Formats: sequence, structure tokens, C-alpha cells
Amino acid sequence: MQTDDLHFMAQALRLGRRGMGHTGENPSVGCVIVKEGEVKGLGFTQPGGRPHAETQALLLAGTQAKGATAYVTLEPCSHHGKTPPCADALIAAGISRAVIAIQDPDPRVCGNGIQRLRDAGVEVTIGTLAEEARRDLAGFLTRTIQNRPHVTLKLALSADGMMAAVPGARTMITGPAANARTHLMRARSDAIMVGIGTVLADDPELTCRLPGLEHRSPIRVVADARLALPLTSKLMTTAAQVPVWLLTTGDTAPDEPGLTAIKCRATPEGRLDFADALTHLAAHGVGRLMVEGGARVAKGLLGQGLVDELAMFTSPKELGPGGLKPDINLAAFRLHHEEMLGDDRLTVYEALR
Repeated sequence: MQTDDLHFMAQALRLGRRGMGHTGENPSVGCVIVKEGEVKGLGFTQPGGRPHAETQALLLAGTQAKGATAYVTLEPCSHHGKTPPCADALIAAGISRAVIAIQDPDPRVCGNGIQRLRDAGVEVTIGTLAEEARRDLAGFLTRTIQNRPHVTLKLALSADGMMAAVPGARTMITGPAANARTHLMRARSDAIMVGIGTVLADDPELTCRLPGLEHRSPIRVVADARLALPLTSKLMTTAAQVPVWLLTTGDTAPDEPGLTAIKCRATPEGRLDFADALTHLAAHGVGRLMVEGGARVAKGLLGQGLVDELAMFTSPKELGPGGLKPDINLAAFRLHHEEMLGDDRLTVYEALR
């Protein structure tokens, strides 16, 4: 693998991350156009999913795209949707080589874009930084292949493994650096989900409050089987600005601005069937779902094998033996990475599939 290929694909991946959680049903792709070792065009999928990354990069490159190499994090599309095929745009611009991180599993593409490029005489290299691309595009890939969102379960734990000092009570565990990272995770998610118990105990806002990224707040989703969400909650009073979706087993819901009720299947015990709920979220365009609580939601998702990633923030302080301790089987996950955020540690695990 050429060193230049690694360098420019890494740049394309960084570009693609800019659109995470902000491109609707479309994947957040990055593209870099390079000629004679110099970058001529840069692009990433724009808010709402259009224009596509390749279109943006080609626009900047102009005539310099002829004879250039295009680095793209996902196979260029080959079908006519709301925009013409990106594979055709690259061919028309005269690129001589395309370096693609991963193939698009969408049946409308799935190798057709690559074949179209090759048929036009473009040299194609596939697999450069593929693992990094799969991680970045996990929301799109999971939604396309498994018909559900990619689920990241975020937990904040004390040094003695507690997630609350007392069951049902709000407990601040982590510090400012870890909290800022949580808000960045929100900004990169299509939706954020909590259970009704968390809403009743904490009355959270669940928005992104990082300076400059306030507009990147995800859709707020509440697992609320019996429609118990108070109209006076922060979620409801801000629903007109940042949408709130209720996953419920009931038939009626308040007619409030910004509120959408999604009826899901119930378990024999009358609780929300999370597998069915995730299918509904995928059908509504959610690819990357962040879950922040509470214990019942975490247990339900883990019990059905629906958690793809665990993001565990651990504080150095202890809460004592009377706290609430989550039941997590780490044998079902593998360590991906660890980092320090102030006095707190972030440990990320990936599910073994």
C-alpha cells in the first residue's frame, strides 16, 4: 500500500467525520482529489445528505481533476436518485485513478460504481484504511445491512462501578472534559435515546451544548411504552426546536409541536421490544444511535445483543455500596481503545460479532 494513499485517505476520513450525524439517510463520505502530490479538491457530504462528497471535491478541483486521483471513503454511487451518479461525475471529470476505502453494501450500488469506473479505464484500488472507514460509516453500514441503527451505549461509572448513588437519583459522576466528549458524541449521532425513567429522574435536555455545535443536536428519542413523558419536561418544552420521538406501545400521544410517536411491538411482559423499536428508527433514517440511559434501557439492549459499542466513562471517585450497578458482560465485547479525559477515563469496547 502506497504511503501517499494512506495519507490522503486519512485526510478523506477526517473530512467525512465532519458530516457525522448531519447527513440524514445518506452516509457521511469524504473525498480528496490529488494531482502530482497536491490536493486539488476537498469535499464531504453536506447537511441533509446532498451534495455528495465527490461533487463538492470535483467542484473545487475544476479542470485539475483530469488525470488526478480521487480518494473516497465509500464506493461512489452508481444509481440515479435525487442526484446523478457520483461514479459518472468522476469519469466525466477525467480522473485516472480512484482509491476507495470500502464497497457500498447498498444493493443499488454494491460494486456497480467500482465496475463503472473500471469500464471507463479508471484504475481502482479498494481497501485503503478499510477498518477505519467501516468504523466511521458504521451507522450507514448497520442500517443498510441489518436494518437497524448502529448502537453506542454510553455509561458513566464511578471507580467502584456504580452509575448512580441511589437507584432513580440523578448523580453527577464525570468531570468537564468527559462531559464535553459526551456532547461531541451527541453531535455526531443521528439520534440519542433514553428511557422514561431517566427523563422522570433527571429531566435531561439531551442537546449538544458545545460552543459552535449547538445546531448539531440530534433527534431526542424516549423509550416510553406507556406514554408517561410529562408535558412540562425539558424535552417537551423544547421539542419545537429539537424534535422528540417517543417509542411507545400505546395508540395515542399528545399532539404537540416537534413530537412524533412511533408505535412499536410490546414484549409479553408489556415492555418495549427494543429490536422492533430499532427497526422503526432505521426506517425513519436513523443510522447512528447514542444511548445514554437508564439502567432498564441498557439491560434491554444488552440482553437482546443490540449494543455495537460501549463507551464507558470512569471517574476516580467512589459512590459506595448503596449505588446502582449495571449488569454488563464484557466478555461479549473487545477493547478498542482507552484515553484520559481530565481525571476520567474513557474506555471504548466493540461487540464481538
